[in-house]
Amino acid sequence: MANSHNDADDVNTLDPVHDNKPSDNAEELEKTTAPYPHKKSADKAANIKKAVFALVLLIVLAVIAYGLYKSSQSSAPESITLQGQMQMKQTSIAAKVPGRIAQILVTEGDKVETGQQLIEMDSPEINAKVNQARAGLDAAQSQLDKAENGARPQEIAQAKAAWQANKAASDLAANTYERVNRLYQEGLMARQKRDEAYAKYLATQDQTEAARLQYDLALEGARSEDKSAANAQVAQVEAKLEEALVAKEEANLKSPIAGVVDNVIVSNGEVIGQGVPILTLVNTDDQWVVLNVTEDHLNRFAIGQQFTGTIPALSASNRSYTKTFTVYASSSLSDFATWRPTNNDDGFDVRTFEIKARPNTADARIRSGMSVLVDVDPQTTTAANPSQNSNPSQN
Repeated sequence: MANSHNDADDVNTLDPVHDNKPSDNAEELEKTTAPYPHKKSADKAANIKKAVFALVLLIVLAVIAYGLYKSSQSSAPESITLQGQMQMKQTSIAAKVPGRIAQILVTEGDKVETGQQLIEMDSPEINAKVNQARAGLDAAQSQLDKAENGARPQEIAQAKAAWQANKAASDLAANTYERVNRLYQEGLMARQKRDEAYAKYLATQDQTEAARLQYDLALEGARSEDKSAANAQVAQVEAKLEEALVAKEEANLKSPIAGVVDNVIVSNGEVIGQGVPILTLVNTDDQWVVLNVTEDHLNRFAIGQQFTGTIPALSASNRSYTKTFTVYASSSLSDFATWRPTNNDDGFDVRTFEIKARPNTADARIRSGMSVLVDVDPQTTTAANPSQNSNPSQN
């Protein structure tokens, strides 16, 4: 019996069919049985880790790209905006003569033309000088007329009568002397009588000659020198009268230019002195803008160059008001406007220049003091930095 049991075991051990049967059943059981739940959870966690890693990687790349973008922006030159100011030619109107303001004929903002009356003044002193000069002119003219016209006919006749009377007396004295002289020669007359007759004869001759000369002067009139002096006196008094009339005209102030009344300083009834400003005028056709530009941007504003500026005061919300300007003057400002570096790496001292430019076409709406904004592109300017042009071998 023992042998039979062992034989049976050997048969079971050596039977391949019997040995493989449990394995086949296990494979069939694994195929027909669903996966376990813990395997699905592991796959899901792996997928989440992959998604998080990809998201972190994207965030890192975005941060790097943003940093590179900001770095490029910071290294790129930024546009510079300069602020200037509009100016106009301003004329102050002052009084040449003292007086009282009688009437102001214009107000601020009025447009005036050349020669238009602005102020009317009341000056009694000027009126008195005018009257005095006119009276002096009348007197001088009378003296000139007298010199030009000579003596009156009555004066000529009177001078002639005096000459003839003296001539008759002289003739009588001459005859008397001849008779007395003959009697003296015959010894009938004393020598004293003859000398007296002779002296009277000489006296009457002198009187006759003087009367004749007076008559000749009456006929001839005044001398040329007297006429010239009378003419000069008339011219002098005429000049004084003209001066007084000019002063009276200046009291009624007129505009020397065409422009706009900017400011009226005085009021009616005020007494003003000579040379005191009364009002100011601006010439709207004479406009320019003033800019302060450092010399590293100066080549953008060379004389004759043009640039565009924006005037905010005349700009609308949807449209900017721009003007084209042409540079006509450039001058350096004082040392207080010089920018100095804080260390050697900052470069050199940069001076500031005052730029003046006129608009190509004037605009009557522009007023003095309006701001002008000018954008300067640094790429169009050349920064004069000596360190950039230095020899590398010396660095």
